Amino acid sequence: MKMDEPTPDRQGLPVLPTSGKLEQVQNPQPQAPALMQHKSPPDLPPAQRALEATIVEVLRSVYDPEIPVNIYELGLIYEIDIDPQNHVKVKMTLTAPGCPVAGSLPVEVERKIEAIPQVSGAEVELVWDPPWDKSRMSEAAVMDLGLI
Repeated sequence: MKMDEPTPDRQGLPVLPTSGKLEQVQNPQPQAPALMQHKSPPDLPPAQRALEATIVEVLRSVYDPEIPVNIYELGLIYEIDIDPQNHVKVKMTLTAPGCPVAGSLPVEVERKIEAIPQVSGAEVELVWDPPWDKSRMSEAAVMDLGLI
């Protein structure tokens, strides 16, 4: 008897189709940069580029209290500008204009950036244009929220 033939004690099991999501995660295809990434000047000197990376890591430690994803992955950070004296200006938005943390979240972001030793000062500007929508979230945020 061949191994792939059903026997009285071994029934053939149906094979279910796959969604392909696992393969997409395991073998990601090159694609355009995610919309959530902030604007970054292409001509930043190496020291400021390193500072920008530190700022992004700090921003990843700030969470919207209503959504269990950090504000950077949510796509709330639109722009990070670092001047030659390492004064940092951030343009960010919130998920909605009536967000209950509109008064506190930008202040928290500013304080955390100012706590970075290389930063001489920080300013956070809350902007509403373009309005935030879930297409600005990173793929990781979408997966964390179970939207894929």
